[in-house]
Amino acid sequence: MKRRNTPFLVSALVFTLSIPMLRTDVSLGADIAAGENIHGLFFSESFDDPNLAGRGWYDGNKFKISEKDPCAGQGCIEYRWKKNSTNPITSAGIRRLIEPTEVVCLRFYIKLSDGWGWSGRAYHPHMMHFLTTENSRYHGPAASHLTLYIEPVNGKLRLAATDIQNKDAPHGLTQGPLRGGYNGKFYDSEEVLFDDAKWHCVEAMFKLNSLDMKNDKPNSDGRLRGWFDGKLVVERNDVVFRSTDFPEMKFNQFLLTPYFGPGLLPHEQTFWIDELAVGNQRIGRFN
Repeated sequence: MKRRNTPFLVSALVFTLSIPMLRTDVSLGADIAAGENIHGLFFSESFDDPNLAGRGWYDGNKFKISEKDPCAGQGCIEYRWKKNSTNPITSAGIRRLIEPTEVVCLRFYIKLSDGWGWSGRAYHPHMMHFLTTENSRYHGPAASHLTLYIEPVNGKLRLAATDIQNKDAPHGLTQGPLRGGYNGKFYDSEEVLFDDAKWHCVEAMFKLNSLDMKNDKPNSDGRLRGWFDGKLVVERNDVVFRSTDFPEMKFNQFLLTPYFGPGLLPHEQTFWIDELAVGNQRIGRFN
């Protein structure tokens, strides 16, 4: 899948840096075994074969399933970059629609190749996104009414949001001012987490903020969480994702679209994804 809209290339100054506030929150659920009967599960994907279109994925038609060292099952999807490239050469980006929801949760396993290198900047690579009902099923992630990001950056887990398309909306942008044509807020783990070539479990949760329609303003009660191998590493309870311009906004689309901006790929390298699942409750690690 080609990335539609201009790639999300921004400096660290564009974002509002937020230090995660970590605490125990049992209401979001604990680790549970993955399986078909998980309450609130929209879909799960084990990447055991390349027939992704037959399982509801779209906007991509080239997939390499590696059977060499999957996290579980028979295979995992491989994304490999050759030198000086932006898009992976082994597998295409893909999307999947989900039931519209104000709370979305993601779980996947990832393994980086030996000697994995970062971009040398405070951004990239991009990896996974959620889009909302305010955009079409083929809309690009770079300039939307709300795009969520789940990705490793410089070894840390990053959760982020942009809403570039709202620059002309009545209440304007919620994810910071445009600088160089881009905006966004990011929320990074405090520690470097991605520093080896082993399988690791990443989980994320996003909940849209509520709206005070009577007073025509958003409430600062949006929530996000990030877990790494079951440990809570990112947490915020005061996020504004949307304004009163979008009272019907819900998450309804997941994107797996790995991408390095031009000139940001350090060398040829690969990562693998396995046992991915999306729901409206925390899914937990695969058992």
